[in-house]
Amino acid sequence: MAHISNSEFTKPEFRWGIIGTGGIAKAFARDLSYFNSHIVQAVGSRSIEKAIDFAVEFPGCTSYGSYQELVADPMIDAVYVATPHPQHVANTLLALNAGKPVLCEKPFAVNAIEARAMVAAAIDNDVALLEAMWTRFLPHIDKVREILSSGVIGEVVHVEADFGEYLIGHEIPRLIEPSFAGGALLDLGIYPVSFAHLVLGKPARITATGVLTEKGVDNQTSAIFDYENGAQAIITTTFITSTPCRAIIAGKLGRIEIDRTFFSPASIRVIMQDGATTEYPNTYQGRGLREQAAELERMVRNAEVESPLLTHKMSIEIMETLDEIRNQIGLRYPFEN
Repeated sequence: MAHISNSEFTKPEFRWGIIGTGGIAKAFARDLSYFNSHIVQAVGSRSIEKAIDFAVEFPGCTSYGSYQELVADPMIDAVYVATPHPQHVANTLLALNAGKPVLCEKPFAVNAIEARAMVAAAIDNDVALLEAMWTRFLPHIDKVREILSSGVIGEVVHVEADFGEYLIGHEIPRLIEPSFAGGALLDLGIYPVSFAHLVLGKPARITATGVLTEKGVDNQTSAIFDYENGAQAIITTTFITSTPCRAIIAGKLGRIEIDRTFFSPASIRVIMQDGATTEYPNTYQGRGLREQAAELERMVRNAEVESPLLTHKMSIEIMETLDEIRNQIGLRYPFEN
């Protein structure tokens, strides 16, 4: 599927309601400014004060002190869910049952059971639902898809992706508390896991190991994915230190290298077995969070419930993969049955 350019959506306006007022919500709202047509129409928080503070930056943005009020706003074309992981399912169901299309932050849910419930609600209500794995919609990933489809690097046999940041010393509750579904895997590891799925699909076998904190969430986790065709993927994630945050897709004829940070707008190159190299520099402006917004708008305009770039089945399979990794490393949250 061709990349969606900024100019394709100039009119009419597409109005967003944002659930949550944290850093990712603010970054998303700011990135929308690259589109003339995308409007931050409203923001909802359990604290009206936080909603008001958030709205100050966005002229005409309505503040709500509850999520119920936000999803009932008739001016809203879609809802962006940017709350902590455990709230994704309830917030998404609330919006879908109100007839509002949803872009839900990654990880899509805490587990596959929740993800299936969200997908079922989207289908039952005939309303668009998209996981906000923003990487999937970026120009350099479009180029990766194009290169893979061309067959120039041959059959893919090896994928590597890592995401590590030094975060454990910051004592951020959503990262370290089991009640917030904390840990490196769901917060950072979702990126390399989703990337491996993009290239190779759902693994046939997973071998995972992790290091848990005293509170029982993972400081760092690594996994090897085996596939039926003999391919392997190696993913690593950690809160303990910063890692290169690069990705490699190796085929029998050559490889694709994605520079730091692979999940953000980044430069890539193709290196063939004889050393011949083709560079694809990064010329993107902004964070890259707006491309997923454009894709949800496209879905809504075309009355599509899911995106071909990240189908519901894909999001569920990624959650199933995360579930299996968690099972192997002993990562379980107190609110899960």
